[in-house]
Amino acid sequence: MKVVIVGAGFGGLRLARKLNNKEGIDVLLIDKFNYHQFQPLFYQVATAALDASNISFPLRKAFHKSRNVRIRVEELKQVVPAEKKIITESEVITYDVLVLALGADTNFFNNQNVTTNAFPMKSTVEAIQLRHRFIQNFEDAVRASNPEDRQRLMTVVIAGGGPTGVELAGALAEMRHYTLPCDYPELDFKQMKIMLLDGGERLLGAMDPKSSADAQRYLEKLGVEVHLNTIVKDYDGRNVSLASGGTIATEMVVWAAGIRGNVPEGIDKALVVRGNRITVDRQNRVPGLEGVYVIGDLAAMSTPRYPNGHPQVASAAIQQAETLSKNLRRMIKGEGLIEYEYKDKGSMATVGRNLAVVDVPKPRLHFRGLIAWLIWMGLHLFLILGVKNRLFVFLNWVYSYITYDQSLRLIFKEFYRPKQPTDATKQAQIAGVATPALPDPPDGSETAPTRPQS
Repeated sequence: MKVVIVGAGFGGLRLARKLNNKEGIDVLLIDKFNYHQFQPLFYQVATAALDASNISFPLRKAFHKSRNVRIRVEELKQVVPAEKKIITESEVITYDVLVLALGADTNFFNNQNVTTNAFPMKSTVEAIQLRHRFIQNFEDAVRASNPEDRQRLMTVVIAGGGPTGVELAGALAEMRHYTLPCDYPELDFKQMKIMLLDGGERLLGAMDPKSSADAQRYLEKLGVEVHLNTIVKDYDGRNVSLASGGTIATEMVVWAAGIRGNVPEGIDKALVVRGNRITVDRQNRVPGLEGVYVIGDLAAMSTPRYPNGHPQVASAAIQQAETLSKNLRRMIKGEGLIEYEYKDKGSMATVGRNLAVVDVPKPRLHFRGLIAWLIWMGLHLFLILGVKNRLFVFLNWVYSYITYDQSLRLIFKEFYRPKQPTDATKQAQIAGVATPALPDPPDGSETAPTRPQS
């Protein structure tokens, strides 16, 4: 059985590892990156607490001793279910079983201005770009010529009160209190604003109301301005427009207000439901597409307990991968398939030093404060791939806890690239007409990186 897995997130990688060295199965794992990204800690990369390499694990290293798993660093362009093949950037690949584990990306709700000007945080690259811009804003604030520009540069707006927004807001608040005043003594950090906006009636809407209340209390204690029932209508790069009619002057908006599935070309639009997810049955099969399965955030599986689909969290993707691995092996043996049922092991979010919330469904328990923070750290250390990564993350956390500091506040600037000749210049060169040489780069001509357009 030739199994092609597209996507090396929590679900795709777990499935490949479960099928590793299993008789009768050949696995091809495809991802546009050559590493697995530990998404729950993106916010710590964005706030200079961790290096990107600490939460990334090379895919090929995970299969050094594998006899049946191979890796391709490619981007999927199209699925052709009728011919049982997929088309990537450079080749056509056939399959017996295709597993789509492409996950989800930021949902900007078709707002082009927000798409262009706000910062998402759904990949390591985006987290690094966010860190660069955040630090660059303070460099610019030091040189700001008037108080209005300085205030705009020192205001951070986070749209979305889920775990990502809450954890990022708490981390930025601690930086404002402990770190940034030492880096920038010229600035008054009592003027820095961190604003967390959410359209719902409470933060962490998927968690217990007690956790929502505790998280909001912790954030407000750290000086974060929490605004509920507040919807961002537009953002032009300098001013946030709210649905209520108000505006917020800021140079930075972090968008954590929603996600949408990464549906590839070739999938029938009739199979795509709310949240841009693909309909699947209880075995993660796509109806009407022979040999095509979907797991993780991209899968919309309706069950009696979860009629609107399972939560888009790592634990659901991992469990679906484990069930599918069993079913593929049962198919080879000619045995019947088993149905998937999500086992909710709980949810958690951290706000800051010694501040976190944890919900456990069975038995129904709620933890907060120091004990919840220790549970959060222990679980995340356990889930990170690689002993070396776990060690470095743990050492970074210990260092930050003792010193109240992060050591990764670096801005890497792009190298100068000479302008490419215009179409008119190219035509003149082809015709043999002399054109002036491109100028040499001036000293110090490097420019700060900007987020690529979506």
